[in-house]
Amino acid sequence: MPKERFGEHHTFLPRRALLSFPEIEKFVSACLPLGLKKVRITGGEPLLRPGLGELVSALSGKDVEIALTTNASLLSKHAKDLSEAGLDRVTVSLDALDPEIHSQMTDCNVPVSDVLDGIQSALDNDLGPVKVNCVVQRGVNESEVPALVRNFRGTGVTVRFIEYMDVGRTNGWSPGQVVHSHDMLEYLRGEFDLVPVEPDSPSDVATRWAHSDGTGEIGFISSVSSPFCGDCVRARLSADGHLFTCLFASGGHDLRALIHEDSGTQALSDSIAAVWRRRTDRYSEMRSSETSSLPRIEMSYIGG
Repeated sequence: MPKERFGEHHTFLPRRALLSFPEIEKFVSACLPLGLKKVRITGGEPLLRPGLGELVSALSGKDVEIALTTNASLLSKHAKDLSEAGLDRVTVSLDALDPEIHSQMTDCNVPVSDVLDGIQSALDNDLGPVKVNCVVQRGVNESEVPALVRNFRGTGVTVRFIEYMDVGRTNGWSPGQVVHSHDMLEYLRGEFDLVPVEPDSPSDVATRWAHSDGTGEIGFISSVSSPFCGDCVRARLSADGHLFTCLFASGGHDLRALIHEDSGTQALSDSIAAVWRRRTDRYSEMRSSETSSLPRIEMSYIGG
């Protein structure tokens, strides 16, 4: 969250506006009849939410995979408890190993060593396969791409490189800042012998490549150069009860009344299904000067 937009004087949501853990659990239960298979807890930084293990524990009995996306600044402190609560795996955001570049990309002062300690804690507590997501921005951190591959090769950690996207309205995005996945792959193949890996599902967002000697995988998420809107199966619930059907949405669907309602989940399930059936999101496929000028929700509000 850019400090110049979200500084110490910014008015954040009051705690009473946030969904409680039982209300989030209710929403997840309402999605189960609709085919829900995975729940990802994200943010913002989800480990700033007190008692997050309680939510993980409540969801762990629902026969869904539970994943967490985090900047890992607090992960070494919480990994053991989260694993015991039922968390299945962790994805860590890490845009650089170089401390200065990392600070520039994240606009914060979390040491890279804390992030690496968090990744190791996730591995030590069986929160794998651990994935590291790196957003690549031209002129800032593209030099870190091979360094990240070298660092995590043979560790069991999969590094995924994400094309810099125009999420929200505060990151100053322009097409010239995007390093296409194809170019990154060709550059890496000059150093590493990489072979393609078949996707597990048509809805997988990343294309996968493996080191030919079996020392691990890397991946690419190419929303700009190779959109995957047609296969998208992801919905996002904000912390205050709005349902979003696209990462680039200009608005969400207010389900707070149904979530707060002291009743069963059928009406909530029906509403979620109706929203999903009506979705026509194709932002990445239609990206243009016209669509790029439309208002969009910040990623810190609905997660990645």
